[in-house]
Amino acid sequence: MPQKTKWAWLTATFFGTGYLKPGPGTWGSVATVALWLLINRAFPESPFHATLHTILAAILVTAIGIPAATRVARESGAPASEKNDPQIVVIDEVAGQLIALTLCPADWKHALLALVLFRLFDIAKPPPIRQLEKLPEGAGIMLDDVAAGLYALFVFQVIHIWF
Repeated sequence: MPQKTKWAWLTATFFGTGYLKPGPGTWGSVATVALWLLINRAFPESPFHATLHTILAAILVTAIGIPAATRVARESGAPASEKNDPQIVVIDEVAGQLIALTLCPADWKHALLALVLFRLFDIAKPPPIRQLEKLPEGAGIMLDDVAAGLYALFVFQVIHIWF
């Protein structure tokens, strides 16, 4: 097995969250929601600033996550069937979950809805999400979850506005 690139493994597994079982992707999403809630509670800001900071965090996580996921996929020694998206890589869930949380009020009930919606779209992968997985390496790993986050954000907003 090739030598592990420490920054990439730390990033791609979201500080080891990707090693949790069962369902490392769900653990990555739960960790993201918990961290997001803690930050929003510790540093309360206007909804505009909270949204702006969440968008910036999602962009940063995606930008760093693509090369990190690429490197970990190459170095993982995973079988070919799993090499396109190793289960331990959860930085994609972090990015997608942040997108789903973008316009979410900072309370646990709304955050739970954003979590459930994101995981639903991430697992079901409605079109064109599944097609995005076919992009090469880290782009395919990350962008399907970005799309699932956008779907979840849209449905969250419809529910939030109507109910």
